[in-house]
Parts: sequence; C-alpha cells; structure tokens
Amino acid sequence: MTASNRVVQLTTVHHPYDPRIYHKECKSLQKAGFEVFLLAKEDKNSERKEVPIKHIKLKSYTSRLKRMTIGALAAYKQAKKLNADVYHFHDPELLPVGWLLKNKSNHVIYDIHEDYITSIMQKDYMSRPIRKLIAFTYKTMERFFSKNMELCLAEKYYQDIYPTGKCILNYPTINQKISEHHRTGTPEYKLLYTGNVTLDRGALIHARIPVIDERMEVYYVGKCPNQLAEQIYNKAATRKDNIQIEGIDQFVEKEDIEERYLQHNWLAGIALFPPTEHYMKKELTKFFEYMNAGIPVICSNFPVWENFINKHQCGITVDPYNDQEIKDAISYLVENPDKAEEMGANGKKAVQNELNWEVEENKLKTWYADLLRSNQGERDGDSNGI
Repeated sequence: MTASNRVVQLTTVHHPYDPRIYHKECKSLQKAGFEVFLLAKEDKNSERKEVPIKHIKLKSYTSRLKRMTIGALAAYKQAKKLNADVYHFHDPELLPVGWLLKNKSNHVIYDIHEDYITSIMQKDYMSRPIRKLIAFTYKTMERFFSKNMELCLAEKYYQDIYPTGKCILNYPTINQKISEHHRTGTPEYKLLYTGNVTLDRGALIHARIPVIDERMEVYYVGKCPNQLAEQIYNKAATRKDNIQIEGIDQFVEKEDIEERYLQHNWLAGIALFPPTEHYMKKELTKFFEYMNAGIPVICSNFPVWENFINKHQCGITVDPYNDQEIKDAISYLVENPDKAEEMGANGKKAVQNELNWEVEENKLKTWYADLLRSNQGERDGDSNGI
C-alpha cells in the first residue's frame, strides 16, 4: 500500500489523545493536507462521537517487558504495512522500530519529550551504579539506532544535548473560548494544578498548601495514581477536605482540563516542584497553559523558571520548601487583586503573541514539507541512475 504524503505517528506509551501527539502534531499535519495515521494503544475510557485522525489501535500491556517486546513488534508490523513517507515516533523503546522502518525513500523522526538520561539518573529507588549503567546503555542504544533519523525536540534546552535536533516546542493551542474569557471580580481562594500528578512534580508540596494557608483549596486535574492520592490526602491531614483530585487512576483529556480553567476564578496556577536536574532546566508546558488562561503562576524559584517569570511578569517564584514564602506569595495575590489581574494579562498576552502552538505548527509543517521534497529528490535521483 502506498500513498503520497502519508504520515504515521507512533506511540506505545502515551495516551492516544496525548495533547502533543494527537491534538497538536496529528491534527496540524492533517490540516496541512497530510494523510495521518496514529498508531497508539486503545483507550476504553474515552468515547468520542468523531475521531478525525485514523487511529489504528494497539494492544495494551500491563507488563512493561511485554509492551517493549511483543507490543513493539506488533507496532512495527502495523507501521510497516502503511508504507509511510514519514514515521514519527515518541517513545525511546521504539528506537529499534524506527531503525527497522527507515529506508532510502522515507524519513523517520524521533520526538524527544524528555531528557531521558537525566530522568534515569534521578530515579532514587535504584542504586547509583544501576542508574549509571542504565543511562549508559540507553545513551549507547540511542546513538546507534537514531544515527539516520531526524530528531524533534519538545523543549529548548534539549538542543544542548542534541544540537542537530529541530525544536518544535510544546506550546499550548489557543482555545478561543479561553482566550476570550476575562477574569472579573475577586479571585477565589482556589489554586489549580494541571497535568500528571507525581512526586517529582510537587504532589506532596502542593498538598501542604491548605495547611500553610487554611483559606486555600487546591485542585489537581490530571492522572494521579490512587496510592499517591492517598499520600496527598494524608499530607493535607486535617485540611484534606480542601484537596480536590480529578483523575485518580484515569487520564484526563485536554478538553476537560481546558474546561476547568473556566470553572473558577482561580487565584493562581501552581508548580511548586522539588529541585531535580531535569525540571529545573525546563519551561513547563503548564506555565503556558496557566498564562493562556490569564491566571498568575506560583512556581519554584529555579533560575530558569525565575528568569522566565520575571521576563513575562506573569507570577511569583518561591522556595518550594519555605512555607512562609509560599504563604506570602498567596497573600500577595489575595491582597493585590489588581496585580494578580495584571500578571494574568501579561501571561495571556505573551502566549497569544508568541508562546503558542500556532507558531510551532508552522515550523512543523515547513519541516515536513522539506522532508518530503527531499524524499522526492532521492526518488528522482534513483530513477535517473537506472
């Protein structure tokens, strides 16, 4: 089976409606006229009246080993049948699959969502020698398999690691309903956290906020393991009624998260992460989403984050382990609603003018068009040589 401008987006790890893969890259490429297929696991909890992207469902495995072997092999077979012009995959475990799919007449793109080496090295549940061995093995494997691939980078600092990579940054799509929404009146005593809920994303630091300031309620909107949810409630102790978690053991879809931004007059969006080498360097996607919704950001005072917040004048940075600084930041926004509104407006303006997916979408479409032109050039060259 062959088709002109055929693209296969491939993941065995991410949710089929992952914001970057499905809502941004797949939809943008389809809108640009590419024939797009998504190979991703089936999600039995999501029911859609209309799915505009052709989704070929892969079997899910609870065993990571089975997913990385049997699942990867099944993904390869399905992808191979489609005979695409561009294969674009999103998981390190699919590096061998991408390597097998590569030939002279196509392009394979490895979309790097995380700094995997740093991520491996900060997994404290493993001994340091084991971490170093796994990191070295991964780096060696990545270097070998990705030699003839294109690299797509979701974060600016990844270019320090992959200087030949193409930055297609994970900025938010502009939701018209959110863009036109203007915060009015006094903000409520409510703080919002969106995205996956994990320890290294500050789950237990956020849980302490109702203890630090008894006026505050904290809303988590994102997938949260049940065991961690229990830890969050325990950390909040007598203030656990001021904690709301939406997404316990369940993926929360992009549309549902966006609705939550409009649900309350939030005081701020929060990202009080503990210091880890990986997150300290990143500009979080949730920053842009909070800003797009016109709400101030309260986040950890890591140098990269502090520079970002100061540049856009869109929030307050604090020591995530200093209760008094956290309380002071909250009190400042409560007592100065005009300043809170100004921070929110500054953030919204920055996203609408610059830090949005529409800018990255144009980069993605141009890049793909260039790749396909080079494909055609290689085919023409082969034909002329016959």
